[in-house]
Amino acid sequence: MDQFLIEGGVPLLGEVATSGAKNSALPALAACLLTDEPVILQRIPPVRDIRTMQKLLEHTGARVDELAGGNVVVQASDITKPEAPYEVVKTMRASSLVLGPLVARTGRARVSLPGGCAIGARPINLHIAALEHLGARVEQSHGYIEARADDGLKGNHIVFERITVTGTEDLMMAAVLAQGETVIQNAAREPEVVDLAEMLVKMGARIEGAGTSTIRIQGVSRLYGAEHRIVPDRIEAGTFLIASAISGGELVVTGCEPAHLEALIAKLQQAGVTIADAGPGALRAKAAGHLRSVDMTTEEHPGFATDLQAQFMALMTQAEGISFITEKIFENRFMHALELCRMGADIRIEGRQAIVAGPRKLTSAQAICSDLRASASLVLAALAAEGETVIDRVYHMDRGYERFDEKLAAVGARIRRVASKQSDEKSMEAAS
Repeated sequence: MDQFLIEGGVPLLGEVATSGAKNSALPALAACLLTDEPVILQRIPPVRDIRTMQKLLEHTGARVDELAGGNVVVQASDITKPEAPYEVVKTMRASSLVLGPLVARTGRARVSLPGGCAIGARPINLHIAALEHLGARVEQSHGYIEARADDGLKGNHIVFERITVTGTEDLMMAAVLAQGETVIQNAAREPEVVDLAEMLVKMGARIEGAGTSTIRIQGVSRLYGAEHRIVPDRIEAGTFLIASAISGGELVVTGCEPAHLEALIAKLQQAGVTIADAGPGALRAKAAGHLRSVDMTTEEHPGFATDLQAQFMALMTQAEGISFITEKIFENRFMHALELCRMGADIRIEGRQAIVAGPRKLTSAQAICSDLRASASLVLAALAAEGETVIDRVYHMDRGYERFDEKLAAVGARIRRVASKQSDEKSMEAAS
């Protein structure tokens, strides 16, 4: 199990590139199950969750070939095992994304309930209810969801009782092969949903309204092979913008989509961070003087992304005043706050609200990652802390960030990845 050793107090300077979006690549890979023809996906980030999804596709019988430059070719000629077993997906929260494609393509699916980060409940019940509206028979037992649609799926009018990104994506993938029209209301509007819709259209699907709260899908009899480039990772880009500010440096973040970052950019500017256009698909971030405290509430897109909440909290520990951070998406997403307090932060949690008082001098400590985005917040805090911080369980970060430590080191961060002593001790015990 690896650790990060980070010596803080060094401003980040230079240029850092954004990878393809993990949260877009996962449903795109799942969508490859909808056709027996080869699908070429470009800009697939080689992170841990992607590796898990690729193993899952191979388990179903699909062939996955990795090409140079982050390109992947998937061909699901025959789906021999329409299932997602626990032992394959236990570390990934996106296992439910294959539920819709498998039922639509084969008429049946057996999918383990999601694993991954312990940040709160995922509304899998919304996926189940939506599939039942399309005519599937769904049962849940022994940690698995089993769905059947022996006569195929049939279009229907679906109203999500709450916005769900994976639910919207899963239902879109099921509906493209359903008979007739499906209307999804209260649909998620995230860029990743739009990206998936564009990919499905390239494959022959008929979809209108992606990016709005109402999506209309006319079912087709089959889909075809296609080539699609994954959108930039807005969460990674946002994390680098915050890293620039918290370190007191100046970074140019390239290969991003500024339109996907408008909510974060507005909050950073309110906090005193200069954000400027640095060319096509590039932003320059620099902390100009003292940071100011800013209140923030996470919301569905186009609001402030919950996946940037932890990183923004780390930044607010260095801002002048009191910041109220409200988490409305996940009920258990403040676990990083305790670790930040161990580094010297002044944070009080009251239900779904964190009250952050700053600026506080952060000092090195032994910290432990609890989930993917919490990992990023601890790394950002360590960049601003005095001394060398040791961060354990960085495999959480490897689930969603491509070579994050290497990218930071390239712009001046004093960060090293090492095997933990505990891992070394276990290796020695196994050898003896």
